[in-house]
Amino acid sequence: MNTNERACDELRLVRILPDYTEMAAGSVLICCGRTRVICTASVQEGVPPFLRGKGKGWVTAEYAMLPGSTPQRKQRDGLKKDGRGVEIQRLIGRSLRAACDLTRLGERTVYIDCDVIQADGGTRTASITGAFVALCIAVDRLMQEGALVDSPIVRQVAAVSAGVVDEVCTLDLEYAQDSRAQVDMNIVMTRDGAGRLGFVEVQGTGEGRSYTRAELDRLLALGEKGCLELMDIQREALGSRSAVICKKPLLALASNNFGKLKELKQLLGDRYDVRSMREMGVETDVEETGETFEENALIKAKALMDICRCATLADDSGLCVDQLDGRPGVHSARYCGVHGDDEANNQLLLKELADKPAPHRAHYGAAVALCRPGREPIIVYGRCEGEIIGEYRGEGGFGYDPLFLSDDLGVTFAEADPAAKNGVSHRARAIQKLIAALEAEA
Repeated sequence: MNTNERACDELRLVRILPDYTEMAAGSVLICCGRTRVICTASVQEGVPPFLRGKGKGWVTAEYAMLPGSTPQRKQRDGLKKDGRGVEIQRLIGRSLRAACDLTRLGERTVYIDCDVIQADGGTRTASITGAFVALCIAVDRLMQEGALVDSPIVRQVAAVSAGVVDEVCTLDLEYAQDSRAQVDMNIVMTRDGAGRLGFVEVQGTGEGRSYTRAELDRLLALGEKGCLELMDIQREALGSRSAVICKKPLLALASNNFGKLKELKQLLGDRYDVRSMREMGVETDVEETGETFEENALIKAKALMDICRCATLADDSGLCVDQLDGRPGVHSARYCGVHGDDEANNQLLLKELADKPAPHRAHYGAAVALCRPGREPIIVYGRCEGEIIGEYRGEGGFGYDPLFLSDDLGVTFAEADPAAKNGVSHRARAIQKLIAALEAEA
């Protein structure tokens, strides 16, 4: 499609042909008008020295215009690349890394090669747009092979050029337009799973004159329009493999408790695909050797992460009585010496408090640990206050609930409606803190 056949806000004809070569993990041929670029993604184990031991991967790019890509033969790059090529390949690498959570890639490197076989303007933006598709194909292959559990692609990225040509703001410049443009601009944008758009880079240059704020706004609007259209074309080219884009990461819960699983799916379902240990195919018991709830939660979450290679969440909780210096604490479930004997635990608790003056102030405490490959753990603590009474009240709940009189509810946890209890529980408060910590990261 030539200049005279399209409107100023119209892309050139764009075609993305996936699996263009057979050897690389991912490959495409992208055609934007008469510009054609082969983009390949190759995967190697290991990362550059500055990332070793950090649990993160790396995405880097190389760019070259091949000798027959222009009317006058371009000399093939030797050991020393030309400055323009170095600038462009750095831009491609930055753009693709902006689309990735490199901690989910593990300690491996994805090399993106963009080779221009025919140039008619917009080679750098075509390279970014095509390279993203090649990266998605490579990630899909890694996931199909079981090398990756979670997709590292957390945003979609595309790029397009715009400029002022003959005093008109115009989208997607071909060479005949670019060579006489008064203003030239390259726009790289991302879109996340919630549809929010962002800029990775805006390169705007007044070639023949300066440009106004109104022209800048118009060029950015054209760039946004073009990038959104290119993102649709990328997804169409990928087909079912587009599922790797903004795919929810797995979160393995260190429990098979259906109630906990249901609660966490409600609270974290927007961020994670929550699975129980059974659903992850894990059958193991981790010895809780910590002296605090936080230590035990972290021990369990780390052990599960090492097995599942994805985000994991574990909690540890119990009853802490002020007059008993925080006991039963981490031994709450086995206070009497037998794990899970609620009656014996309650009787021992009442016996130890018998000679102590009321009120017997106490709190339920819960530590929640979230571990993610390549990231520091998040550990939060929630508590709900109350006191231990000298008689059993209520038929619900479990553990020490018949003896724990909640400050928030005015009844024992065994008397409380389950929904009311869950609304003020130590675990719910810990999860609320966890969500706040995750939101602070965003």
